[in-house]
Amino acid sequence: MPRAGLTTDRVVAAAADLADARGFESVTVSALARHFGVRDASLYTHVRNLQDLRVRVALLAGGELIDEIAAAVAGRAGKDALAAFANAYRAYALRHPGRYAATQIRMDQSLVADSPALRRTAEITHGMLRAYGLTEPGLTDAVRLLRATFHGFCALEATGGFGAPRAVQASWDRAVDALHVALENWPGADQVVRSVAER
Repeated sequence: MPRAGLTTDRVVAAAADLADARGFESVTVSALARHFGVRDASLYTHVRNLQDLRVRVALLAGGELIDEIAAAVAGRAGKDALAAFANAYRAYALRHPGRYAATQIRMDQSLVADSPALRRTAEITHGMLRAYGLTEPGLTDAVRLLRATFHGFCALEATGGFGAPRAVQASWDRAVDALHVALENWPGADQVVRSVAER
């Protein structure tokens, strides 16, 4: 019998908050049970196991992240959209380190396909990149480049990995500028010829 007041949404939200406060690896069923003042078994009416709990946190965080990105890029195109996308991504990663870590876990592709938030992430990302004239396989390559750059930068920044005196914000801005140049000059035959109006 589920404990009164406990719902799956409450359990997952509490797990996400715990991830931000103490790190994603600290998210366990036992830790959440202590948070709610219940036995571990009480939570298994809401989540199947630890993996299910962590995947649910990942899906929650992925939805939050893409909502912020979508709001940032709305009405923008080209470099403006890229910068807005990048800045929203970085802001979320730094503000919600545990939630962000959850978004990096590997998930079963069937779960990805069934998640509206993750489908929306692909749609918004691909839409932004198609404005650069990219088609497959360059589209996938470009997504991987953006993800690797954004994630690598944010991960290093979060752990104090940049020790040089130059301002981190300045380096971030230059990285976004460099990505724009790379996308504008994408190598290979997969780039669509731009219309006269775009030149």
